[in-house]
Amino acid sequence: MRKRVAFLGLATLALAGAIAARATPPPQIVDYPLIVGNDLPRLLSDFDFFVDARAQAPNIGVVPYRLNMPLFSDGADKLRFVYLPPDGKAVASNPDEVLDLPVGSALIKTFAFGEGKQRRLIETRVLLHRADGWLALPYKWNAEQTEARLALAGARLPLTTPSGEEISYRIPNKNQCKECHGVDDAVVPIGPKARNLSKAFLGDMVASGTLDAVPAQAGSIPLWEDRKTADVTASARGYLDVNCAHCHRPGATASNSGLDLRWEQQDRMAIGVMKRPVAAGRGSGGFDFDVVPGRPQESILLHRMRVNEPGVAMPELGKATVDAEGVALIERWILEIGP
Repeated sequence: MRKRVAFLGLATLALAGAIAARATPPPQIVDYPLIVGNDLPRLLSDFDFFVDARAQAPNIGVVPYRLNMPLFSDGADKLRFVYLPPDGKAVASNPDEVLDLPVGSALIKTFAFGEGKQRRLIETRVLLHRADGWLALPYKWNAEQTEARLALAGARLPLTTPSGEEISYRIPNKNQCKECHGVDDAVVPIGPKARNLSKAFLGDMVASGTLDAVPAQAGSIPLWEDRKTADVTASARGYLDVNCAHCHRPGATASNSGLDLRWEQQDRMAIGVMKRPVAAGRGSGGFDFDVVPGRPQESILLHRMRVNEPGVAMPELGKATVDAEGVALIERWILEIGP
């Protein structure tokens, strides 16, 4: 417990500096009863996750983190935070799944486009761990960038991506959140797995008493910015794990495809190599196999990544543009796969 207090103290000191620099009001305590209660707060500010929401300056106990390999969402910048309950219960490590965050935890992810003063906050997705399971709630930012309001029905809004494309960006509705976060009919987080978090970050959590151990797999997925120099297989498998495996895995919404694109899956057929699609329809593009070694131009997996056409494009949600860098990475991987 003493270590946990020390960790929070360090976070508080760092936060205090940010607060002083921005001359914002003093921090308030995160509204923990709202996290574990039954209400659906209408406003993001109701939680008090931030002392300066527009600047995304976190409140005491709200810790920023990054993933080695982020999920592509039309090029949006993502600001991630985790809040742990004040009762001092430690997070349980898990070698292959998401860290086992205790009831009372919250994961906060803000999607933004642009940089500096031109940065525009689009939406903040909140995952609340309540006694009956995880609850996913989307919040849409207003034009003034002063508040984000609960958007149970989702929303669409026009914006320009970092690559210069004009798109109709979609904020998923509450039920669509389940399509990516659903495993065995339960809502689960999909991001903070040990293999996609740095050993240093997890080590700090252990030192502070907020995590029981650093799994051996910690940090295994290469950093996205190192994709051109890192091992291509590791980078590609990490990309597929982060961008595809939340649906293409046992128990998830696309499990009937027979594809299992999780990082730990070692069976070549399961990850698509010379595997015939179950029911791709026109999504197959006329090709016969999900992944053809050495022939990316004949691989259904890459074909579906390259297009935006509804019913063909993959992933089905959170994509209005083609991830050109992701396509290039998977193409390199398929070229290097041996027979």
